[in-house]
Amino acid sequence: MPDMPNIDVISALVTPYKVEVVQGNVVTQEQVAQIKTGMSRNQVRDILGSPLLTDVFHADRWDYVFTIRRQGTEPQRRSVVALFDGERLKSLDTGGELPTEVAFVASIDATKQEGKVPKLALTEDQLKALKVPPKPVAAVEASPAPAPAVAVSARTYPPLEPN
Repeated sequence: MPDMPNIDVISALVTPYKVEVVQGNVVTQEQVAQIKTGMSRNQVRDILGSPLLTDVFHADRWDYVFTIRRQGTEPQRRSVVALFDGERLKSLDTGGELPTEVAFVASIDATKQEGKVPKLALTEDQLKALKVPPKPVAAVEASPAPAPAVAVSARTYPPLEPN
């Protein structure tokens, strides 16, 4: 029997796929900055989205819960609670510091590409150094197609339904 590789070595090299689980609403600093007390429920919904949890026993409370588990990144969980007095926002509890949109995207980036960020625009000197492409050769005007030598008769087709 040939030598089999050690199972411990194989299990260290092969990791099982883990399902990415994202639930709820991402609420960022930019969104919270737009929220003001006294706003209507519709205005809050327009900015933060529909709440993940609403309770018939606590009709004046909306819960925005966000969780994410993604392979290669730290799991995250945040909870934002909006309290209303009738139809108007009374308070918004963020439960602590919320990330900015840029910070949130960076925190869920599993690739974490190191190194320089490529420039997406050329400088004036680089633009001047580019060669001007040659002008396309003017298309030779095609003469009109000659008329067919034989006249084509009108086609006839059988009826779709029997008479």
